[in-house]
Amino acid sequence: MKNDTFDFYSNTVLKSYNLDSSMRYQLNMLDSLDVFTRKHSENVASLTCRLCEYLHLNKNFTIYCTTCAYLHDIGKLFIPSNILQKNGPLTDEEYRIMKTHTTIGYEMCFKDLKLRPYCAGPLYHHEALNGTGYPNGLHAKDIPLEGQIIRVADEFDAITSKRQYKTHIGITDTLKILIENSKPNEKISNDNALAQMAEDAKLGKINKHILKCLFKVIIDDTEYEISQNFDYVDYLNVEIKRLKEIDKYHEKMLKEKTEKKQEYYKEGMRILFAQR
Repeated sequence: MKNDTFDFYSNTVLKSYNLDSSMRYQLNMLDSLDVFTRKHSENVASLTCRLCEYLHLNKNFTIYCTTCAYLHDIGKLFIPSNILQKNGPLTDEEYRIMKTHTTIGYEMCFKDLKLRPYCAGPLYHHEALNGTGYPNGLHAKDIPLEGQIIRVADEFDAITSKRQYKTHIGITDTLKILIENSKPNEKISNDNALAQMAEDAKLGKINKHILKCLFKVIIDDTEYEISQNFDYVDYLNVEIKRLKEIDKYHEKMLKEKTEKKQEYYKEGMRILFAQR
């Protein structure tokens, strides 16, 4: 497990690299997004960075791909809030409008010279290997690697994140739908807990190799979370022991008749309280 592991839902970004002025400009673009989309963009970028590392891609491509991921949903700036934040499933017309965030984002980036190098993020992150994606219905050979990586990161975070229109879905259930999406020539099981949340999911959408890297990232995070829980349990045990000692001193103080003895136990309690 890497020493610099961080969870999917923190605001930590590109811990492995320094952010230059160009990157800071791109991050500032996210300030205009609603809080849910901004958080999602940060999560997808962080996960994309880690997937690139597990794919053994070079530093420059990792930075490029991560920046594309930050900007993948920038087109949602122009999606009406009543659609973007709707508390319920979208109608067919609303979904058609929602899908335009890919081409809108692409056009935004293309018109801005600082963002133009990262057009692939908005344009390709909803394309599927089997041609069922949008906006252009491309097949595997026509979808650049950065689009395939961001697709996996985007889908994972979209399913696991708590949104205004659905409750949190656990990692295990998320993996079920991702595994199903990576299998060709099979149907999604009706008893899959996430089937209802992926009504338009077709099979063979995502890159299996990238999915395997996602498993490795999740294993890292799970190991880290477990170690943190053990550390916290150790901390609680120390605190419980200290509080028990304080309670003993308090009981002894109440039994003492002389002020000197009472003050002795009070001082012991003060020392124990100060040990936090």
